[in-house]
Amino acid sequence: DNNLNTGATNEIYTFPISYAQQRLWFLHQLDPDAHAYNIPAAFRLKGPVNAATLEKSVQEVVRRHEILRTTFSLLDGEPKQMVAAGGLAGMSIVDLGSLPEPEREDELRRRVAEETKRCFDLEKGPLFQVSLLLVDDEESVLIISMHHIISDGWSMPIFFRELAISYEAFSKHKTPVLPELPIQYADYAIWQRE
Repeated sequence: DNNLNTGATNEIYTFPISYAQQRLWFLHQLDPDAHAYNIPAAFRLKGPVNAATLEKSVQEVVRRHEILRTTFSLLDGEPKQMVAAGGLAGMSIVDLGSLPEPEREDELRRRVAEETKRCFDLEKGPLFQVSLLLVDDEESVLIISMHHIISDGWSMPIFFRELAISYEAFSKHKTPVLPELPIQYADYAIWQRE
């Protein structure tokens, strides 16, 4: 297993949490080892995948969305969003190609199940994981798992769309063309609390 991580800066910005995040934070305090609030997705990718380009694409989405750089800490008795200025994400790369073919599918299933049951540490983060399982030269499986405190059914398609746009652009040595984001989730939480 290789783990590619971005260099995170030490700058952290503190924001209030939304009411939905507060509920999820409270439930996490009751059972921090639960994986009931994970949002997993796995995709079989046909054709060769450039892992470095994929990792760069993940980092581009993380750069754009502060919530993907967010952890949660208790400050003065209140849970707060802690947004890191630099990236917290990493991408695991696992090469299953050396396994005999019958064992590959079993190992693939085992790793997908393992990722869906990952326990996230809300205070340390990151609160999502991207794994690329290389099956052979023409097939791989992309697994993405996020804690529900930073994502939901509405935001996951945005993540995948921006990941695909970034991967296509970086594959052609171009800069992804995505609109600047007028607000971040922390802005919504501030508005809601006010």
